[in-house]
Amino acid sequence: MTEDLFAALEPDTPWSEPLAEGCVLLHHFAAEAASSIWQLLPSVLQQAPLRQMVTPGGLAMSVRSSSCGHWGWVSDRRGYRYTRHDPQSGLSWPALPSAWVQLAQQAAKQAGVSDFVADSCLINCYTPGAKMSLHQDKDEQDFSAPIVSLSLGLAAVFLLGGKQRVDKVSKIILSHGDVLILGGPARLRFHGVATVSAGNHPLVGGQRFNLTFRKAG
Repeated sequence: MTEDLFAALEPDTPWSEPLAEGCVLLHHFAAEAASSIWQLLPSVLQQAPLRQMVTPGGLAMSVRSSSCGHWGWVSDRRGYRYTRHDPQSGLSWPALPSAWVQLAQQAAKQAGVSDFVADSCLINCYTPGAKMSLHQDKDEQDFSAPIVSLSLGLAAVFLLGGKQRVDKVSKIILSHGDVLILGGPARLRFHGVATVSAGNHPLVGGQRFNLTFRKAG
């Protein structure tokens, strides 16, 4: 089934696909900017390296994560939350690159949200075998702002659920340069990422990065 989904990947032509009310997939929206976005990532991760977080229940996540911006998202036995400082170093999170902020703002505008200004970016790194279980993004203070999610590297199967964990799940391919917006009625829908398959991307190598821009504070 997964192979059939990947076989249907479209050419690298930007186009917008509404997936649900408030949820829009901008195919290849950032394809041309991906290289410059990627070049800024090592500096951010040098200041706040990727780390494997644990859930409040003590389970290790299969993705490695970091953050940049005024706020950074963390998970440990104390719970899910945003912090002003990186608990690993005690320092402020790295600055959110202005070019990233502008791209997220442009993507949100393309999806009908004209006043989005991210103050946090959660960086998730998926290697083959990594996945993200169904969850809601509900640690932010203001749910009126969307989540803007940029995919770089290996393609992945995005799982879009409903407002309850048991609701039916749709499978959507996210490929390099795609931007997904979850806002409005879709803002608190359950979502996740199926297990990432092995591969090699010419820019990113054998991994997938997901940059999710949020208004956390």
